[in-house]
Amino acid sequence: MSYETIILVSWAAFLLVWGVSAFFVKRDVRGGGWQRFWVLRVAAAAIIIVAAVRLGRSTGYPAAVFFSHPLFTPTLIVGWTGALLTAIGISFAIWARLNFGRNWSSRPAMKEQHELVTTGPYAYVRHPIYTGILLAALGTAIMSSIFGIGMLIFISIFFALRINKEEKIMLELFPNRYPEYQKHTKRLLPFVW
Repeated sequence: MSYETIILVSWAAFLLVWGVSAFFVKRDVRGGGWQRFWVLRVAAAAIIIVAAVRLGRSTGYPAAVFFSHPLFTPTLIVGWTGALLTAIGISFAIWARLNFGRNWSSRPAMKEQHELVTTGPYAYVRHPIYTGILLAALGTAIMSSIFGIGMLIFISIFFALRINKEEKIMLELFPNRYPEYQKHTKRLLPFVW
């Protein structure tokens, strides 16, 4: 198995878990969307990426270069490091997603009977799904594809903007417990930030 395969399988596992688990979330208290539409977006993204990668490898079609061709050829150490970071990041994100259970939402939202989850990976960081995805994106980016680098930049900005919204909601839902949780748990990097 190659390091590229490990990265691809890791992201496929991520998409599968997110797609299936989106069917079992609690309803949003303030209304707003049906989570299953998120599944369709994930499926469409997966199909586009897989098709572009396959097309690029088999035909050399220029548009697929964006997904599958690196800016430089990574060394074996860089390749396996990227695969390891991606696999660890996706595993951490999946662990967090499963531990978060039905409280998950594709956007910052209050859920019916929302629970404050502080166990599992949430005992180490307040946003472990983001931590895992960022680590996986870093692993993918060091492989030097335009897609991987762009994904890391986009995800970093996107999560930075969402964290404050999510924490505001959590402070509304748990005005006594969440500040205490914030004191003892870092946002994204255990013991650092």
